[in-house]
Amino acid sequence: MPELPEVEVTRRGVAPYLEGRIVTAVTVRHHGLRWPFPLHLDKQLCGHRIRSTGRRGKYLLIGFDHGTLIVHLGMSGHLRILPSGVAPQKHDHFDLEIGDQVLRMTDPRRFGAVLWHGREEGAIEEHLLLRGLGAEPLEPSFSAELLYRQTRKRSAAIKQVFLAGDIVVGVGNIYASESLFKAGINPKTPAHRIGLGRYAKLAQAIRETLAAAIEQGGSTLRDFVAVDGRSGYFQQSYFVYDRAEQACRVCGATVRQIKQGQRSTFYCPNCQK
Repeated sequence: MPELPEVEVTRRGVAPYLEGRIVTAVTVRHHGLRWPFPLHLDKQLCGHRIRSTGRRGKYLLIGFDHGTLIVHLGMSGHLRILPSGVAPQKHDHFDLEIGDQVLRMTDPRRFGAVLWHGREEGAIEEHLLLRGLGAEPLEPSFSAELLYRQTRKRSAAIKQVFLAGDIVVGVGNIYASESLFKAGINPKTPAHRIGLGRYAKLAQAIRETLAAAIEQGGSTLRDFVAVDGRSGYFQQSYFVYDRAEQACRVCGATVRQIKQGQRSTFYCPNCQK
């Protein structure tokens, strides 16, 4: 599944083609993806200018004066900018035309989403899918103090707390494993047993890990493709993720793999106490 870095890479890729442009046509194929496409979406968007592109967690936000288009890539989706007139393929479900180009969403497994939040419905932050999300890890509101304060009553393992997304958003499976390694914290450690000093290291590790992943175009996940058709290469820098039974790049100990909440976790038992 595309995680925060992949979605941010996508946002940065489409922004120059969308911002300031007027929507000339909208095409939806099938009845929808994870949820039905909004009714009359073509009438909502055609003739209106795109004012901004943003991101909240793993949601891409395309802003208009009268509302926001919410796009989620699901398990296998990606966006491409193509010349208008390029014939759609089997899994191309949504087109947003902007003059002589088109923003096309491809989603083979159809777990993604395209939704509309009108301005009359209130602030986009209050949308049902966004209101419960935690702090953005690359924003000033994210800090060691926040992690410490929000985990005093959390007995669950720290990696599981990350994946819940209500304290900090977008630190998915790959980047949680990598950040915990960088901070020297065992992923099985109960969240409430981590002190403020260790949370300071962890907050910094999360920021550095995500920033590096964005800079390198994200990770080459099975289904993720960036807007320009290329895959990211952050996976070449993994310290522990998907490296079970291999030597730790730092100490040489054997990287272990365990299951936490039906997700694979990778860690070094020597570096992560």
